[in-house]
Amino acid sequence: MTAGTTAVDSARILTLSDLQAAVSSGAAAFRCRRRLQPGGGEGDKVFPPTFMGAVYAVEQRKVPGHEQPVTCVLLDSVQSQANRMEQALQEALDAGEVALPIVEVDFSEAELLEPVGKLTSLQVPHRLADAILRDSEHGGKPFRESEIARSLNQATSLNATPLYRFCPTALVFGMWDSTGPKGGLGAKFERAMVSEVTGFEASLADFHRNRGVRRDPLEASKSVSIVKNENGSWRVVDDPKMKGVIPPSKVNHGSVPFDVANAGVTIGYAEQVTTLSLICLRRLRFPGDGLKADLAADVAGRTALAALGLCAATLAFEAGMGLRSRCLLWPDSPMQWELLATPGKPPESFTLDSAAARKLLADAVSAAEQTGLVWQKERIMLKPSEELIKLVRLSQEQAVKQGGEGE
Repeated sequence: MTAGTTAVDSARILTLSDLQAAVSSGAAAFRCRRRLQPGGGEGDKVFPPTFMGAVYAVEQRKVPGHEQPVTCVLLDSVQSQANRMEQALQEALDAGEVALPIVEVDFSEAELLEPVGKLTSLQVPHRLADAILRDSEHGGKPFRESEIARSLNQATSLNATPLYRFCPTALVFGMWDSTGPKGGLGAKFERAMVSEVTGFEASLADFHRNRGVRRDPLEASKSVSIVKNENGSWRVVDDPKMKGVIPPSKVNHGSVPFDVANAGVTIGYAEQVTTLSLICLRRLRFPGDGLKADLAADVAGRTALAALGLCAATLAFEAGMGLRSRCLLWPDSPMQWELLATPGKPPESFTLDSAAARKLLADAVSAAEQTGLVWQKERIMLKPSEELIKLVRLSQEQAVKQGGEGE
């Protein structure tokens, strides 16, 4: 490496032949580690997710360069990172930039208070094994009993061909078919792609609180008495002792002070660690008709899945991460993938931008097709069952009622 040349400069673009060689060899994984800072700059607050009990996920870790354990806070979980990658794939699919098998449930014709629209296997929590798909219909039958889904019921790691054809993301991000015909004995597929974002050197003093006032431009006074009508509207009353009298703040009028915990944290830095396990992908087999073993299809399928994972991560994280309100993170460097190929030897580095990632995926899928391993080309369209529509409608009505009671 010459003077002034960075590690990223010396890395070359990952090609299909590189990926095929990595998958065919004994390489363990691709990994990408990046440091990030708040979008507002070093020292700006970030707001982690809260978990049960309205608390942050905090732990002590041994970190190189520190004699004592360092306070760390989870900024984005493995599950959340997977959802962001799938959403990036959904957006690329909608834009016509990638081609993927999709199972879609269309709620457009359902009579609901709040339109749901369409949900796909990239958007539901449990991918192809999600209850929303299970409780929808294809060809007038429950989805999992339909002709097209019969092969899915027999999918295992030794016969991953059905999932590859209809929902390859389930083989990359993991799935447990616990609600299918086999119940708890349904096939489990571990995550091949794992990503997490952690804040290091976190300041979590108890006196950190979020204080302020929600200012009302009308300055509605708390001394004015109002009551709510049966239809959810309200009216001003003269008698402050009247039954049911409430202040205007209960219907979102008036300035309201707030003083809450979980007011964000400051961190020394954040780090995103993303790993694509080739070991995990090698456990998958893609037999042909009659479950006949096919080594060429095995390698081609694993390569396509690896390309899918790398593409999803690149599309999701190339331009930084807006994790939630007041948690925008900006990377110190571009994404760079290291191939963990040989223990004891430095990993080889590769770059992959969004355009190259999309091309890599298309090339890998095309190569798999040459072995007879073909993705479903057309979207599998489902209709929600009447009971599922009823469940959604009644839930929306309950949400409206509870929201009105809480004002």
